[in-house]
Amino acid sequence: MKDRAVFQSRYLPWVLLLPSLLILSIFIYFPAIQAFILSFYKSNLRLGTRRFIGFENFTNLFTGPFSQAYKQIMLQSFLFSLCVVVIGLSISLVLATFASQKIPGARIYRLFLIWPFALSPAVAATIFAFLFNPEVGGVNLFLNELFGIKPRWLDTPWLAFMLVVSAAVWKNLGYNIVFYLAAFQNIPKEYDEAAAIDGAGPLQRFFRITVPMLSSMTFFLVFTNLTFSFFDAFGIIDILTRGGPIGYPPFDNAGVSSIMMYRVFQEGIEQGKSGFAAAFSLFILFIIMIITILQFRYGSRSVQYGDN
Repeated sequence: MKDRAVFQSRYLPWVLLLPSLLILSIFIYFPAIQAFILSFYKSNLRLGTRRFIGFENFTNLFTGPFSQAYKQIMLQSFLFSLCVVVIGLSISLVLATFASQKIPGARIYRLFLIWPFALSPAVAATIFAFLFNPEVGGVNLFLNELFGIKPRWLDTPWLAFMLVVSAAVWKNLGYNIVFYLAAFQNIPKEYDEAAAIDGAGPLQRFFRITVPMLSSMTFFLVFTNLTFSFFDAFGIIDILTRGGPIGYPPFDNAGVSSIMMYRVFQEGIEQGKSGFAAAFSLFILFIIMIITILQFRYGSRSVQYGDN
């Protein structure tokens, strides 16, 4: 029997897609085109001035008077993303492994592990700001009672950077655990049982069976965590450190907790240099595209799907 056409009219699919295309055009495509055009201008948002300068905004990222600061911020962005992805996924995998065990009260434990994801980045940062307040924060009160120390979490460069990383990891922990718990349900128990019969210990079974079988989920979570670290960590940085403090040489050209997306906000909104901010945002988009291509080109080779 000849298959019947789903749509009787060739125009009906476009009519049904029109609302989505309209929303995407207004809020994504049109602003992206405007940002591309704006990147070739020296524009001041506050003064309302605009002058065509070609590729000068892009060259200033590497050869301008503040190029050292931008290079430091780029390096910090990659280091921040690497820490969030590696530390976050490692902790999430371990916690999800324990949470997947059949023990009394397992659902309650899973709920407590997952709930941070329900918080916004701003709320997560506020919680960390209270906990790590140098004077009245719970962490310093505890450390002062035990060791007689009260670290300056927000004033010491490397402590401030690690605090921002910790807040980002904690915020995204629940998201990773949810997906890992779902992936655990699809791992055949026979593999683990057969390995145990052959004499493999718990750690051997974990690294030789569980981790490879979760590779497809890990492959997916790497991208979502990269997206979070590049774009969604803005609220955490803005509330905790506002990009500071200034580090020690050679990290003394900009705040050690400042990443590229936060710098775009500072340049475009706080300083009003919308043209340069647009060029910087396009540069970030280009980096994300390169990372995505490389990940799909080379990272997918180690991914195992099903029984293959």
